[in-house]
Amino acid sequence: MKSNKDIAELLDEPACEHNKKEKSGCAKPKPGASAGGCAFDGAQIALLPIADVAHIVHGPIACAGSSWDNRGTRSSGADLYRYGMTTDLTEQDIIMGRSEKRLFHAIKQAVDNYAPPAVFVYNTCVPALIGDDLNAVCKSATEKWGVPVVPIDSAGFYGTKNLGNRIAGDAMVKHVIGTRDPDPLPESDIKIHDVNLIGEYNIAGEFWRVLPLLDELGLRVLCTLSGDARFREVQTMHKAEVNMMVCSKAMVNVARLLQKTYGTPWFEGSFYGITDTSEALRGFANAIGDEDLIARAEAVIAREEAKIREALKPWQERLKGKRVLLFTGGVKSWSVISALQDLGMVVVATGTKKSTEEDKARIRELMGEDTVMIEDGSPRALLKIVADYKADILIAGGRNMYTALKAKIPFLDINQEREFGYEGYQGMLELVRQLALTIESPVWQLVRDPAPWKQVEVSHG
Repeated sequence: MKSNKDIAELLDEPACEHNKKEKSGCAKPKPGASAGGCAFDGAQIALLPIADVAHIVHGPIACAGSSWDNRGTRSSGADLYRYGMTTDLTEQDIIMGRSEKRLFHAIKQAVDNYAPPAVFVYNTCVPALIGDDLNAVCKSATEKWGVPVVPIDSAGFYGTKNLGNRIAGDAMVKHVIGTRDPDPLPESDIKIHDVNLIGEYNIAGEFWRVLPLLDELGLRVLCTLSGDARFREVQTMHKAEVNMMVCSKAMVNVARLLQKTYGTPWFEGSFYGITDTSEALRGFANAIGDEDLIARAEAVIAREEAKIREALKPWQERLKGKRVLLFTGGVKSWSVISALQDLGMVVVATGTKKSTEEDKARIRELMGEDTVMIEDGSPRALLKIVADYKADILIAGGRNMYTALKAKIPFLDINQEREFGYEGYQGMLELVRQLALTIESPVWQLVRDPAPWKQVEVSHG
C-alpha cells in the first residue's frame, strides 16, 4: 500500500508550472471528490491500450468492470488487452487471508493460458486496506515464471483518476522503461530519428492517420504510451531523442522523469486540427535540431495543408459561423477549439473540469481572456449556456448525449468512447463530415415542430 509520502510525491508535479498554486497544482481530493473516476480507474485507462499484456485486476469482481474495454482505443494486432482478468476476491478470501494466494494463482493462469510478454497487476481498495504485499507477490511470480510481473498500486481511495494516470506512468518508469534497447535501425536514404508519444491513446484508430507522416519524415515511433502499444515498445522508451506530450493531464510525470533520468527533451502538442498538426510536426523537427528534417517537415506541412484546405472548402461554407458549445477536458479542451476555428466555427464556451492550468492558458490564447470556461457539467448548466449563447451544436462526451437529445439540440461525441477518429489532416475531413451530418440532419426541425395533432388544433383554433 502506498504511503502518504508516496501519494504526496505524485501529487506534487514539478513539470507543471502551476504546481505551487494553492500549495499544489493537483491537490488531494476531499472525500467523495473522486466520484466519476478513482485512482484505479485512471491507472487502467492509462495502461490498458498496451495490447499484448495480461491485465489482472486484484480485487472484487466489480472493480474489473470499472475501466475494462470502455475506451475506444484500437490495436493493430494483439488483443489480449480486451480480456477482462480479475482475482475476484470474495468475503471468504479476505477473512481467511487467501487474497495473496489467489493473486499468485491468477498470474500463473494468465501466464499458462496466454503466454504474455508481461503481466500488469492493478491493486484496488480491498487488498490495499487488508495489507496485501503486492510488490512481494509480483516479484515472486516474476522469479517463478520468468515473465515480468509489474505491480501497479492504484487503490481507488488514493485519489482521483488523474492521480491514477500518474501512478501508472510512475510504474512504467520504475519497472519497464529502460529494460530493453530498440531493434537496430533499418537502412534508409534519410537519417532516422527515434521519438515517443506520451498520453496518445489511438482513440478509434485516429493516430494511424498521423503515423504515415511521421514515417515519411523518418521519425520512428518507439512507443505511443499507450495507444496500440506493445510491452517491448514501452521497454525502449528511454532511447528516444524527443518525447511529445499529448495529454499533460495524464502523464506529464513520465516526460519529466525521462528527461531527468535519460536527458530526453519533451514538448506538448496535439494532432487535432490543421494548425496543431503542423505545429506538432515542427515541434519534433525543431526539438531534434536536424536542418534536413526541418526542411522536409516544412515541405510536408505545405503539401498537406494545401491538400486539406482545398478539400475542406465546400464543407467550410456549410459550417462557417456555426456556434459550438464544447464540453470536454484535458488536451481536447483547447486542441479541439483550434480544429473548430480552422473550420470557421465559433466556440462560445468550453468545459475545463478536467483541464490543467496550462490547458486553460491555451484556451485563453485561442479564445481571448474573456472566454467562457465551464466547470459545472450538469444538464441545467449546459442547457443554459446553449440558450444564452445560441449554440447550434453541443460537442461533448457520451454521458451528455441524452441531455442534448432531450433538449432537441444537435450533439457530437468527442470523448474516448467515440467511433470516429479526428486526428491529423485527414481527421479534419472526418470531423467536418460528422459535424455537417449532425447539424444539417432534418430530424432537428421535425422534432421541434408541433406534433401533427397540435397543428390541427391550431388550424381549427
